Amino acid sequence: MFDKVLIANRGEIALRIHRACREMGIRTVAVHSTADSDAMHVRLADESVCIGPPASKDSYLNMAAIISAATITNADAIHPGVGFLSENAEFAEMIEEHGIAFVGPSPDHIRSMGDKIEAKRIAIALGLPVVPGSDGGLESDEDAHRIAEEIGYPVLVKAAAGGGGKGMKVADTPDDLQQTLEICRREAKANFGNDALYMEKFLRRPRHIEVQVLGDGRGNVVHFGERDCSLQRRHQKILEEAPSPALDQAGREAIGARVTNALAKINYLSVGTIEFLYEDEEFYFIEMNTRLQVEHPISEMICGVDLVREQLRIATGAPLSLTQEQIAYTGHAIECRINAENPRTFIPNPGKINEYHAPGGLGVRVDSTLYSGYTVPPHYDSLVSKLIVHGANRNECLLRLRRCLEEYVIEGIETTVPLHQELLSEPRFLDGDYDIHWLESWMAEGSDE
Repeated sequence: MFDKVLIANRGEIALRIHRACREMGIRTVAVHSTADSDAMHVRLADESVCIGPPASKDSYLNMAAIISAATITNADAIHPGVGFLSENAEFAEMIEEHGIAFVGPSPDHIRSMGDKIEAKRIAIALGLPVVPGSDGGLESDEDAHRIAEEIGYPVLVKAAAGGGGKGMKVADTPDDLQQTLEICRREAKANFGNDALYMEKFLRRPRHIEVQVLGDGRGNVVHFGERDCSLQRRHQKILEEAPSPALDQAGREAIGARVTNALAKINYLSVGTIEFLYEDEEFYFIEMNTRLQVEHPISEMICGVDLVREQLRIATGAPLSLTQEQIAYTGHAIECRINAENPRTFIPNPGKINEYHAPGGLGVRVDSTLYSGYTVPPHYDSLVSKLIVHGANRNECLLRLRRCLEEYVIEGIETTVPLHQELLSEPRFLDGDYDIHWLESWMAEGSDE
């Protein structure tokens, strides 16, 4: 096992990785920007290294600074967390070239799955169902119009190197399509340095369902069931639950087996998530994330497996520690993403935490670095806490979540806690009858009242 792991991230995910390391007897190194010098993971780590000023490009995206920090602290491995450099194949290669272990997939898998067009080609070759659309990138505007006519409107234009909803727009008619192509190309170029686009059929009422997997690079892959991530605003997830209210056990087992069989063919290594749109009992592959997901705790809650611990084990070269038959699902789990934002306008609201009290009790987990007196910096993603609740069934889970949201105290800044409380009074959500478009429609209706 590793003696020391450098955590190349910040916020709640850095603290979550630190906790797994400490429980395994592994020392930790926290890297941080000057804005994060008083962050909780920095205070708790065995060692810390400042790697630059607040701007991400000068700190958390500074590959040379991070690898230098690992070298001077004699770290055996680097865990990239989520976001930042977690899906950067060049970073993974640089780490390995310096004789340091990368806690994640192979650079080849990161690179191929990071390109949405290539990922779709791989999915088709592996036998995974995909959304009807272009076979690869759109070669021209004429090509786009031809494909749109073939698959039918509405269509979804997406950036090949995209993520987070950027470079992604819907066109309802041929007239809309031309403007959509121009806008998406500009956004893709500005955000990713790559203006390549592709197109998919726009599904009317799909759910966003993803399957959590773990492989050891030897052709052994297991899954930990599915997560339903359909509550989204502008393609950003707000709340996730596991298992999905939309699937029965047969459907769950079928898609899980299909995913693990596909990834076993390519000897997938480490954790990963295959994401699907699900409509009319059909799954359609949309992308693969070759990293830990923000919402991984709900899979851990229903399966009783520490995914970061397993990541660390496998990164040492160890085989899987469990078989698919040994993974049992128990109860239901929901994660609320608590952001430092206005709950209606979603305008970020960083600032000082005057008072903080986290909910607790049976089946309650809070992944957060907040504490009284801490100042949430304005430079990064607004996610400040994840409230994860587990119950024997979905109804018990919802009742527990309601109690926890009432108990949660975060004073000094605005957060999205009130939004989650509103959702718990909405019949469509309580019934599990929602899709990826529902939240925005519901919020728009509320703003009109």
